[in-house]
Amino acid sequence: MSLKKRKLGRQGLEVSEIGLGCMGMSASYGTPEERDERESIATLHRAIELGCTFLDTAEVYGPFTNEELLGRALQGRRDQVTLATKFGFRIENGKQKGTERDSRPEHIRQVVEESLRRLRTDRIDLLYQHRVDPAVPMEDVAGTVGELVAQGKVRYFGLSEAGVANIRRAHAVHPVSALQSEYSLWERNLETDVLPALRELGIGLVAFSPLGRGFLTGQVKRAEEYPEGDFRRGDPRYQGENFDANLRAAEAVKEVARSLGVKPGQVAIAWLLHKGEDIVPIPGTKRVKYLEENVAAASVSLDEDQMRRLDEALAPEKVSGPRYSPTAMSMVDR
Repeated sequence: MSLKKRKLGRQGLEVSEIGLGCMGMSASYGTPEERDERESIATLHRAIELGCTFLDTAEVYGPFTNEELLGRALQGRRDQVTLATKFGFRIENGKQKGTERDSRPEHIRQVVEESLRRLRTDRIDLLYQHRVDPAVPMEDVAGTVGELVAQGKVRYFGLSEAGVANIRRAHAVHPVSALQSEYSLWERNLETDVLPALRELGIGLVAFSPLGRGFLTGQVKRAEEYPEGDFRRGDPRYQGENFDANLRAAEAVKEVARSLGVKPGQVAIAWLLHKGEDIVPIPGTKRVKYLEENVAAASVSLDEDQMRRLDEALAPEKVSGPRYSPTAMSMVDR
């Protein structure tokens, strides 16, 4: 099968209906020893074969090493993919400086030049501000990206984890094509105000962590069973009583999957695809096997009753624990 296209925003951006989050190939999940560049590159090449051509990276993944990996993997294939990357964190001596952000116009321009070099390309298809920078007016950020669009170095502008006020402020200066934010069966924080605003303004949603950081696949362990450095070790929803409650809530995903003869993770991705043509999930993986499973979710059909059962079983009050640590939540513009 080959994936269909979906439109993000009203500016002309079209991407595969399921994308590929590339972060885990270089950071955050598993251990450095588990990362295999050959398997990662094979996964990227297989994604292109399957029509999963919307690839998501960021300068901070590594830092830098994920963009470099994509640059190597996409030699001779650049025109077959839509590349998204992000700016906005302060990185010094090759390391991210905690929660410090930097979206000053001169920094954005510098980061774009460096990302273009690492990605071995002459343009970034979708450039996101990774997190809102409270020290820099959003109008300055949008205006700077608009200049880069005019220069041909960037094609479309996006925001990540921005709230409604900043989305509106940015969009008033330069059209925002997409908001990237966490959205899944077990993280519904966008439904009250963000999603309605996106639809009013004609902005697409790129849903990261569509599998609940792996929880909705059914293949999960308690936080303490993950190695040091693995994001899930510090994830409140993987800890203690939260883990037990979330395991019970996620049983509904397994039940629907069993009834359809598919994987639980495929049901979670299909749920997102059924939530609107303006939503594109970007499940992350560094393995060909899981990529193929994720892409196959596009052919999973859920009826109204199944959608309702899933909605109810994983309603916000049924999911236990915050989605981030307090430090990580402090960077979310809500």
